Amino acid sequence: MGKKVFILFPDGVGLRNFAFTKFKEVGEAQGFDITYWNNTIFSLEKELGYKEVVIENTRIHPKTPTLSHARKRVELALSRKREKDNVYPTYRFPLQWNSIKKALKSAFVKYHETFSATPKGWQRIMNQIQVAERSTVRYQELKAQLEEHRPDIVFCTTQRATQAIAPMLAAQDLGIKTACWIYSWDNLPKGMTTVETDYYFVWSELMKEQLLQYYPKTREEQIFVTGTPQFEPHYDKDLLLSRKQFCLEHNLSEETRYICFSGDDQTTSPLDQYYLEDTAIAVRKLREEGEDVAIVYRKVPIDFSGRYDEVLANYSDVIRPIDPLWKPMGSQWNQVMPTKEDFALLVNTCHHCELVVNICSSMVFDFVAHDKPTIYPNYEQPQLKKGIRDIGQNYKYVHFRSMPDYDTSVTWAMNKEEIYDGIKGLLNGSLNPVPVTKKWFGIVNKPEQPEKASERIWEGINQILD
Repeated sequence: MGKKVFILFPDGVGLRNFAFTKFKEVGEAQGFDITYWNNTIFSLEKELGYKEVVIENTRIHPKTPTLSHARKRVELALSRKREKDNVYPTYRFPLQWNSIKKALKSAFVKYHETFSATPKGWQRIMNQIQVAERSTVRYQELKAQLEEHRPDIVFCTTQRATQAIAPMLAAQDLGIKTACWIYSWDNLPKGMTTVETDYYFVWSELMKEQLLQYYPKTREEQIFVTGTPQFEPHYDKDLLLSRKQFCLEHNLSEETRYICFSGDDQTTSPLDQYYLEDTAIAVRKLREEGEDVAIVYRKVPIDFSGRYDEVLANYSDVIRPIDPLWKPMGSQWNQVMPTKEDFALLVNTCHHCELVVNICSSMVFDFVAHDKPTIYPNYEQPQLKKGIRDIGQNYKYVHFRSMPDYDTSVTWAMNKEEIYDGIKGLLNGSLNPVPVTKKWFGIVNKPEQPEKASERIWEGINQILD
């Protein structure tokens, strides 16, 4: 029997990396006995035929969300003091004071942000979270599952989820080795690490440096640099459809050159629909000039707001929506789960479109894996008013400092007219940020053989267990 590995899904964000790629196949080929420890409503056994142990009880301690909010604010305050950089307060969400209960929680968070912003203060909050989670019935049930199955290691697929705290504590308390995947390229500067584990797996040397910077307790030997599985499908030629087949499936013209507009969530880009409209206006102008060009609109999968509907109706002559193949598993936004089929759709969208227009997401790397450029709009809409978050602050975040050259890593649109200029220049070849974008990709992800991230993760797990 091979070494027994529990892959923990505290929520659905890890599915794309660790269920829908070839991660499991690679691990089994290396002789590992893999079980998914599943805290989501997505049944890995029913949907994919994977061996799973289901976590039925999802009730974390009532104090944990507030304590975790305080922890995050303390981390950001520590980062601001240590780095002497005012970017860190911009990662905070506003405290809520519009009810007695919310006001009490906000006062608690504010108190700790003010008076606990020291390494010892941070540790006290972490200790309180761990004491709270160990006191729950859920913790005892998780511990019993581990005692029954006795894995050699528990690998957590995201460091962000409070749902992960009790499972990882239960493993550690039983002497089972623990490891955690740092989920996203922007998570470490944002103070989004809620679990402490024996080992950490990161995308890049940059992320390793950040982990040591923001979490000084961490030692270098605890960290494995592997690249991320989320980009692996872009290198799988078996997923590619012919131009004819892709266009047939989505009612597109084979001759038309398509611009992808990749939508954003309402937090990141609350006025995103107007950037789609500006792109549509630019495309109409290009069509008037004789260019056979149109837009493929891929919405963010969890946006059901209807905020794009008017733009889609008014510009139906130039916009073709292709919805992500995510599946609602419940009534809440966080119960909309990705599917394996959507990976193939994303790969083909990148392959068959000329470029992407998007507000500041990692979609830039999905496209550059296909040698395709990105336009980042970086201007505010006239509809911006008090209470609506501006998009400009996004580009000031720490993770954008990883660009090898801020001006040339993407094509910037500093006003709506520059979307037209950018599309025209990228289509006729007078603009080409791709070589610099590729350098950027090699900074935020492991540059050598990005398609082998899963293999490197399993090599790291094997090294831990040897």
